Amino acid sequence: MRLHILGICGTFMGSLAQLAKALGHDVSGSDAGVYPPMSDQLLAAGIELTEGFAPEGIPTDVDLVIIGNAMSRGNPSVEYVLDRGIPYISGPQWLGEFVLRGRWVAAVAGTHGKTTTASMLAWILEYAGMKPGYLIGGVPQNFSVSARLGDSPFFVIEADEYDTAFFDKRSKFVHYQPRTVIMNNLEYDHADIFPDLAAIERQFHHLVRTIPASGQIVLPAGEEALERVLKQGCWTPVQRIEQNLGTSACEWQWRLDSDDASRFSVMYQGEDTAHVNWSLSGLHNVRNAVAAMVAARHMGVTPIVSAEALGQFQSVKRRMECVSGDSSIRVYDDFAHHPTAIATTLAGAKAQQSTKQPNGGRLFAILEPRSNTMKLGHHKDQLAGSVASADKAFWFQPADMGWSLAEVAERCDIPAQVYSDLDELVTAVVADARPGDWIVCMSNGSFQGVSKRLAALVGGYK
Repeated sequence: MRLHILGICGTFMGSLAQLAKALGHDVSGSDAGVYPPMSDQLLAAGIELTEGFAPEGIPTDVDLVIIGNAMSRGNPSVEYVLDRGIPYISGPQWLGEFVLRGRWVAAVAGTHGKTTTASMLAWILEYAGMKPGYLIGGVPQNFSVSARLGDSPFFVIEADEYDTAFFDKRSKFVHYQPRTVIMNNLEYDHADIFPDLAAIERQFHHLVRTIPASGQIVLPAGEEALERVLKQGCWTPVQRIEQNLGTSACEWQWRLDSDDASRFSVMYQGEDTAHVNWSLSGLHNVRNAVAAMVAARHMGVTPIVSAEALGQFQSVKRRMECVSGDSSIRVYDDFAHHPTAIATTLAGAKAQQSTKQPNGGRLFAILEPRSNTMKLGHHKDQLAGSVASADKAFWFQPADMGWSLAEVAERCDIPAQVYSDLDELVTAVVADARPGDWIVCMSNGSFQGVSKRLAALVGGYK
């Protein structure tokens, strides 16, 4: 089949394009910005790319156009497709019909941790010899690409609640029909499409409606928004997980065996069932890992094998990814874009830094609030508290943000400065940094390559 993808360079659509190519389809695509790393992956796969949305970019012999959710009415290619009656479909619907149908789909949903948890689960299945397919919104470092078909019935997918397309305003994940589902958490986000948290909860309820009675839902205990979702109706067994703090309410619990969470034990019905010793840190990562282990058990992998796999887990690019070389000043690149994610990531980083450097070292947070929700100001009251684990905060003011970060900096309990010029921010950080310091750069965009720049200036980009 001759397929053309509009918005092909997005993480989801680019990954979908590679799956379509692997299925034997003739694939091309267009996007407003054709640039690495996704453009390199697509060209390596033999997928022809066109920059811009001129209708001429759509092949005359196209059989089906797959339209990404960034496309809207008024786009020249969209109007061309509609005017000429060319068959079209959304990316999530195409994936559900042509890749996921008939497979055991494991979906990872939630406001935070989807990419990392999906990567953990895919790697556990791979380590167990199950050769899963997967589509993940990042590049798992245990694999070389963000998506593959796999060689078994199992498929792991990062299940996003964002809307499907301009003609389908349901969340993407309702198209996947999963059997095993992890719901990590649920907070208000995506203010550009959801008016409130209740609207997101309704979409999660739609997801729950698609899970069979023979399936399984895994979620942390005490997540009020997720419990409200389940109260709207649930027909699937639920496994809750929690940290062991002297209680035994949940069948699945975990216990920290080190202050930085680099070692932990997993308990089932009060008995130790597996021990994990890995390279990650932070309570949020432990929670993600335990959820992945419980989901993997539902798919046939024992907790002991899952623990062995996690011991070799290499995380995901741009999730606390160390980009500096052997410098005494470490620079990390991280995707955190929500106050909760910022807070948990920095808390984990500080705990790990304290363990690895007991003689001291400061933690610098370099932040660009770039998401639509941030720019609309919905989380500004939580931003100051989100950096409490750091020793200093350097805020970058995006030009298109309609409010000033100065009010956030004023409320920070740590020294905090705001910059509208990135060169000035970089100069200030480099001048202040000293051996033993960790610098964490946080944005859900490219941040103009600031992590690489800082790494090069303090000791070398690796």
